[in-house]
Amino acid sequence: MEKDLSHYRRQYGKDELDEHLVPQNPMELFRDWFFQAERDENCVEPNAMQLATLGRDGFPGIRTVLLKKFRWDGFIFYTNYLSDKGLDIEQSPHVSLHFHWPMLERQVIIKGIARKLPENLSDGYFESRPRGSQIAAWASEQSRPVGSKEELIERFRELEKRFEGREIPRPPHWGGYLVEPRSVEFWQGRPNRLHDRIRYDLQEDLSWKIVRLNP
Repeated sequence: MEKDLSHYRRQYGKDELDEHLVPQNPMELFRDWFFQAERDENCVEPNAMQLATLGRDGFPGIRTVLLKKFRWDGFIFYTNYLSDKGLDIEQSPHVSLHFHWPMLERQVIIKGIARKLPENLSDGYFESRPRGSQIAAWASEQSRPVGSKEELIERFRELEKRFEGREIPRPPHWGGYLVEPRSVEFWQGRPNRLHDRIRYDLQEDLSWKIVRLNP
């Protein structure tokens, strides 16, 4: 099978990015870009991001997860700590995040350190989840083989009965991570592939160095 995609062409030029006009803290620019993506009616799940980890098998691992909060010190998401991504992070906390908002011709690439959230914060978020999602966190041995779809559904139904009429506690193997950024790159599509790329690098004194990169 072969399909030639070399004829795919798209010209970019919706906006531009000037390193002399950006804020000194990358989280301010991320906030502004995120809110613009959030307001765009064509953007489905603006908080969807790709999480890349250093795989235990020597291969990089990447998957889409949902950003649940961002604040001055980083980006928060939740998952099963015993999943592939959780075990990868346990081995090496160095991760990358990637946001792609094609309708705005923008990308954001973050390199950072993932750290588990305090249990009380994970508890608080778990309590806010829909009941079905809470049960699924108990039912799914994420990333592990399962005999059949029916087996998973039956496990879910058994847990529904077990927790019927009472609050569902957070599984001890499920919780949040905070990714503390060490570098944040903002990519804005430009005509003739001369894209704007501005990267913030964290310095030892906790200030940010701003550099423009070749496209």
